[in-house]
Amino acid sequence: MNTCCRGSSAHRHSVRRAHPSLSPVCGDYISMATEMEPSDVIRLIMQYLKENNLYRTLTTLQEETTVSLNTVESIDSFIADVKSGHWDSVLLAIKSLKLPDNTLIDLYEQVVMELIEMREVGAARSLLRQTDPMIMLKQTQPERYIHLDKMLTCTCFDPREAYRQGSSKENRRQAIAEALVREVSVVPPSRLMALLVQVGSMRIQQYPDEPPTDIETSGNQDTEMEKESFPTQLYRHIKFGRRSHVECASFSPDGKYLITGSVDGFIEVWNFKTGKISKDLKYQAHDSFMMMDDAVLCMCFCKDTDLLATGAQNGKIKVWRIQSGSCLRRFEHAHNKGVTCVSFSKDHTQILSASFNQTIRIHELRSGKTLKELKSHSSFVNDAFFTPDGFHIVGASSDGTVKIWNTTSCQCIHTFTSVSRTPDEPVNSVIPLPQNPEHFVICNHSDTVVIMNMSGQVLFLVRP
Repeated sequence: MNTCCRGSSAHRHSVRRAHPSLSPVCGDYISMATEMEPSDVIRLIMQYLKENNLYRTLTTLQEETTVSLNTVESIDSFIADVKSGHWDSVLLAIKSLKLPDNTLIDLYEQVVMELIEMREVGAARSLLRQTDPMIMLKQTQPERYIHLDKMLTCTCFDPREAYRQGSSKENRRQAIAEALVREVSVVPPSRLMALLVQVGSMRIQQYPDEPPTDIETSGNQDTEMEKESFPTQLYRHIKFGRRSHVECASFSPDGKYLITGSVDGFIEVWNFKTGKISKDLKYQAHDSFMMMDDAVLCMCFCKDTDLLATGAQNGKIKVWRIQSGSCLRRFEHAHNKGVTCVSFSKDHTQILSASFNQTIRIHELRSGKTLKELKSHSSFVNDAFFTPDGFHIVGASSDGTVKIWNTTSCQCIHTFTSVSRTPDEPVNSVIPLPQNPEHFVICNHSDTVVIMNMSGQVLFLVRP
């Protein structure tokens, strides 16, 4: 829906369909152990996978067990997204749901029509011809499918032709929202971890002399820090054309891919071992690529997932799923000037961005809304990141300063001037040290590199 081709059409959207939501889990452990159905246990595991963005594992579990999870985080937000036409969010939310065929057909038909109305004909054609619900529509209701297909070639969008029998876009959205909400429910979050903690405490009461067993609830177990080494030789050389030079690049968290963002807006995934486009991704194998409307200036991966955020020269941000090439969220008005950096919060729910417009902003991934704006720098903000605990934000600017904000109050609590031979040298980047996140490296437009702590104390200084 949001990829672009260097010659051919886009990727395929797959929608998994399954059935009712979680059954209640008994409060008492003994009765729960005897009364819980196997399907209820599977749904608890599925909920955990969904909450931790482990969608590939969730899909595999659904396929192998034929048990599904029809839940959303918030019914009110889900309905609001449908009524507002936030289709990226809606399609993401229904990814693991089992929905009636007619409901899916109505939903995808509406998305196609609204894409045509926005003149995104390529994306509309891709959805119409390559998604399961639309293929089903073609087979079961050919006249309805032909009507959509003809709309693709119309030079202008006529609502009277699109919405027949006195209907309208708003009425169609309302009907789809009502149909979807009948199929979903909301359950309390983190039920599996809460259950394990409850079982652990009951076991301690039952066997007080037995040494307690720690339950890891964060999902991130400490691993031995790998010793870093600096590169000593050129590994691979990838050439780009003069009008498609790379503005930013990043390795995926699993080290499998190299992703580049170019001045022509293309976002390409490479096999860096061969120096060639990665063809194990189906959309790239068909010459379809992720793409922004303007030069891609920055990108950032979400740790432990395949989500990628990209920022463009026109101030827009998009969030992608690398495996499918689909755009999960668009921030059309993230900034009114170029986006210089993007980063995810620790819980993956927010995106931090900085811009040439001298601001830092916090955006909510689920709703697509801008939550907060931080103003204090007097020139371009070149870099910014959340501290690991999420309590502070560190920003670096061309005004020569590094500033630290309180995330909750958005107040600037510290301003540090980077150490250099010339005052007010622009600060290009500020990078937290992996082994000690309280310390960060400051790189400015000079021959000086500084390591500083959160209190502004210079710990190490390197000059030639």
